[in-house]
Amino acid sequence: MRIGVPREIKNNEFRVGLVPGSVQEFTAHGHQVTVETGAGIGIGASDDDYRAAGAEIAATPALIFATADMIVKVKEPQAAERAMLRPGQILFTYLHLAPDPEQTKDLVASGAVCIAYETVTDASGGLPLLAPMSQVAGRLAVQAGASALERAHGGSGILIGGVPGVAPARVVVVGGGVVGENAVEIAVGMGADVTVIDRSLPALDRLAKRFGPALTTRYSTKATFDALIPAADLVIGAVLVPGAAAPRLVTAAHVRAMRPGSVLVDVAIDQGGCFETSHATTHEKPTYVVDGVVHYCVANMPGAVPRTSTYALNNATLPFGLALADKGWQAALTANPHLKAGLNVCAGRITHATVARDLGYDFTDPETFLHG
Repeated sequence: MRIGVPREIKNNEFRVGLVPGSVQEFTAHGHQVTVETGAGIGIGASDDDYRAAGAEIAATPALIFATADMIVKVKEPQAAERAMLRPGQILFTYLHLAPDPEQTKDLVASGAVCIAYETVTDASGGLPLLAPMSQVAGRLAVQAGASALERAHGGSGILIGGVPGVAPARVVVVGGGVVGENAVEIAVGMGADVTVIDRSLPALDRLAKRFGPALTTRYSTKATFDALIPAADLVIGAVLVPGAAAPRLVTAAHVRAMRPGSVLVDVAIDQGGCFETSHATTHEKPTYVVDGVVHYCVANMPGAVPRTSTYALNNATLPFGLALADKGWQAALTANPHLKAGLNVCAGRITHATVARDLGYDFTDPETFLHG
């Protein structure tokens, strides 16, 4: 199979779909890999590094899209990239379609086979291709929040861990999944006063056992949010409903009740955000202020640390990408129901039930395309 790796063009996105080591794996399996020139510069991989791994180098993205059977990316295709997709071409990347009707419309019109990293599942019900970026984003969220709390960055001037005789920042983490657990780990490690909110008692139990008295756990109710959000110095939104738009759990009224200089970090922004006052920002201009509260809502947070993020992502995606290339997408999805769960759009139809529901499309069972 011919594999194409274009350079990412989203604002300040420096990750890349395949690292040289992954290219070497594909070529060892007999596949042809073409990488756009400069695609790996953000992770310190030169065109010569890719050539040494067996890749060909293309001068333009048009050459990549025109010749590849499968496009491997990191972020959702931008409008110019979507216009180059063709019927039957495989697109393997993050999509986050539920809050993005324009992208969905274009992918449906393209006729491409679009497999989303974020909805691929595993035997335990987890999301193995989302998990590594969730780990990175959870850890970055506290780092970003701590920076935004500094007075020079618009915050209230609170040191997240405090010092002897001065209280630490009060950090509330909304959601106890992979993002939330990693955010809790960093916030606790920095000495913050940390509370996590979740509606899953098993999740709260797991976190309580791991972190002990350093973490307060609270069950998710309106009363919990009403009590905790206005008093928080930093709130990290770590809510995920697989494939669906994130629920807006922190309301505009909660934001108005917060002290000026408090900070919100919305890690759920890829799925539309879990704060009512959220809208997507970029690494170029990461924050804005609503009612005196600093909002950090960067839609590709792991792109800030592209080397760590890209290698972590490739460790997770490589076996699935090789399966698609070795077997073809139909055989690969038939053989692996967890990979089949990643099929979001196929031949002009929406094949993920939650995406179809959230965006008002008819749902087509993926089996339609696997067995006729």
